[in-house]
Amino acid sequence: MSDLAQAKNFDEFMEGIWRQNPVFVMVLGMCPTLAVTVSAMNALSMGLATMFVLVCSCGLVSLLRSVVPKEVRIATYIVIIATFVTVVDYVIQAVSLAVYDALGAFIQLIVVNCIILGRAEAHASKHPPVTAMVNALGMSIGFVIGLFALGAVREVLGAGTLFGVSLFGANFQPWVVMVLPPGGFIVLGGWLLLFAALKRRQEARSAAQGGGDGA
Repeated sequence: MSDLAQAKNFDEFMEGIWRQNPVFVMVLGMCPTLAVTVSAMNALSMGLATMFVLVCSCGLVSLLRSVVPKEVRIATYIVIIATFVTVVDYVIQAVSLAVYDALGAFIQLIVVNCIILGRAEAHASKHPPVTAMVNALGMSIGFVIGLFALGAVREVLGAGTLFGVSLFGANFQPWVVMVLPPGGFIVLGGWLLLFAALKRRQEARSAAQGGGDGA
């Protein structure tokens, strides 16, 4: 693989992790982001399940991009995504019933996650398999990071634990609101404020450096 191809793949990979993070930048997939992130384990499980579906479906969509008629492309993408969601559904059910019960219907709802269908339509259908899967992997890692960031904060503050391990002892008073629906919005708002502040700081620094160079 040439240096140019490697640089392009790296750029595709990093796009979803930072510049176009699906949770903190594009604000997509908010239903599972807010609903299942009451604990770090639930968040990580949903993130990994979405990663499998996203990477595999984008790879298959890319492979079939030249043979699927344009008139039925969306229906075809949904069938492909639903197939991999079914695989994930049965695997999680076989591995851990506790996680399966905790995630509930949101496993099946991966089918309609706008991140996956959007990647299939906007990117995988227009790029070769390697590029499509690298981009999907970066986007899904960004989604895992987003879910884990919310789940970890909500579990630590709402239960005083992380992955079920007690952090503060028996005297800790949990913030019950964090494991309730409003807690998801509060934590998401906090992370969005942090990312917005970092972005403004970076833009101000770039503008200052540009002004200094011009002087």
